[in-house]
Amino acid sequence: MSRAYSIYDVFTAEAMAGNPLAVVHDGEGLSDAAMQAITREFNLSETVFVLPPQNRAHTASIRIFTPGRELPFAGHPTVGTAIALAELNHAGASIDVVSVLEEKVGPVRCAVRLQEGKTSFAEFDLPRLSARLEATLDPAAIADALCISAADIGFENHAASVWSAGVPFLMLPVRDMATIGSVTFNPLLWNKAMAHSGHPQLSVYLYCRGGVDHRAAFHARMFAPDMGIAEDPATGGAVAALSGAIHHFDGLSDGQHALLIEQGVEMGRPSLIHLHIQAEKGAVAKARIGGEAVRIASGVLYL
Repeated sequence: MSRAYSIYDVFTAEAMAGNPLAVVHDGEGLSDAAMQAITREFNLSETVFVLPPQNRAHTASIRIFTPGRELPFAGHPTVGTAIALAELNHAGASIDVVSVLEEKVGPVRCAVRLQEGKTSFAEFDLPRLSARLEATLDPAAIADALCISAADIGFENHAASVWSAGVPFLMLPVRDMATIGSVTFNPLLWNKAMAHSGHPQLSVYLYCRGGVDHRAAFHARMFAPDMGIAEDPATGGAVAALSGAIHHFDGLSDGQHALLIEQGVEMGRPSLIHLHIQAEKGAVAKARIGGEAVRIASGVLYL
């Protein structure tokens, strides 16, 4: 049978930037193995399979695969799929659409703004707030795996730590953008460094203050060998986890905080991820991830 698909560049307003995403619009009847095989065929960071929702009040159920494994939650697939479905169901309209996508982490509420002649924008409420996880970390081994010095790890009071908003990441603050730009990731040394961390399958999200784009609060890179991703140009799930680290180390005051996270620059695929944190009583009460997405291709799978 034939199955329609679309490819979107996510967290960007320009084609050939951001993080590419494949959305298979009819995933019904596909086995887990078939979904994984299709994902490897597309060979993108993530592929989404759209299924009928379990709750009729929701828009769709989605499953998210990387070339290495399935994820319970991810940011760029959520933003990209919300926009893809809104554009499909409201073609040519200028309208705000609220949808709920069922992911393995739970229902995710999304808001999409469609504007004729302009790039679509979507944002979603984090289905799970970021929480810090216990970990045993060896800065020297981590630095070796990244080909930097252990003295380059950390800035101000930010220290290496593990956080998760559905998918765990090692949040690794580094000295500056020059340090991030010099990183060469060694997967063998990385696996060795993580072997006794308590999280053997752990991706790393490097970040520092500033960015090439003057609006960016942080500049970042992400490496995920366990997901089959050598480097990711935009990682909303990691930014969701980063929200907890930012609040913890920066001691955000109560109120609304809007931040832009820049990623993908070193890959030639610059991305901008919107992060909104609502802090109340010394903790993160709510957080949202948002960004734009551009459709660059559509086609049919004959499977």
